[in-house]
Amino acid sequence: MKKIKIVTGKIGLDDHFRGIIVVSDILRKAGMEVVYLGSGQRIDAVINTMIQEDADAVGLSFQCGGYLEIMGMFMKRLKELKMDHAAVIIGGTIHPHEIPKLKELGISAVFLPGAPSDDIAVTVAREVEKKKAAA
Repeated sequence: MKKIKIVTGKIGLDDHFRGIIVVSDILRKAGMEVVYLGSGQRIDAVINTMIQEDADAVGLSFQCGGYLEIMGMFMKRLKELKMDHAAVIIGGTIHPHEIPKLKELGISAVFLPGAPSDDIAVTVAREVEKKKAAA
């Protein structure tokens, strides 16, 4: 069975990177191949990496807001570039009342601070399998 490959990073100027590094490590320890891009990424750079790496998923972290607008643009561009078969996972300082809006955009899963490590890894694997089954 092919390892799940996930691209992780942060879009924009939000430079709080500790959380995404921890999550990237959790996913590696769960047996996934992680391509960590770091912070300060642009939407197209993340999606282009997903295409180049033939990624099954992307994990993005937000600490400073702006995620609804950014993820709206991200999901639109993902669809335009025919990468909407990849699972999209986000986490960080997300307002719980905005999770339904994010799900409407097509986000597969949203994690808030303090999410258990096992839940993150299991959910990423489950969401990738759902996307593969739907394709």
